Amino acid sequence: MKAEIILTYRVVEEAEAVADAVSPDNAKVPPGLYVRTTRKKNEVLTQIDCKTRLQTFISTIDDLLACVSVAEKAFSTVKDKKLRII
Repeated sequence: MKAEIILTYRVVEEAEAVADAVSPDNAKVPPGLYVRTTRKKNEVLTQIDCKTRLQTFISTIDDLLACVSVAEKAFSTVKDKKLRII
């Protein structure tokens, strides 16, 4: 099973923050699972290749999107606080 997830952001800095937040997932994955996240300009690209169970595939996508959501919320919070300081 394979998936390619492409997330597009308005500015490069947002894409960079999200890619940096989820990139540690590239390092440790169980055998039979490949996860690679990269950034190209304002897009975050994640490739997933799972040669094991469907549940592993679904859980991997779910975990990735949960991490993306946390990164986006953190970035948004920092951005809001910067706007209030100015």
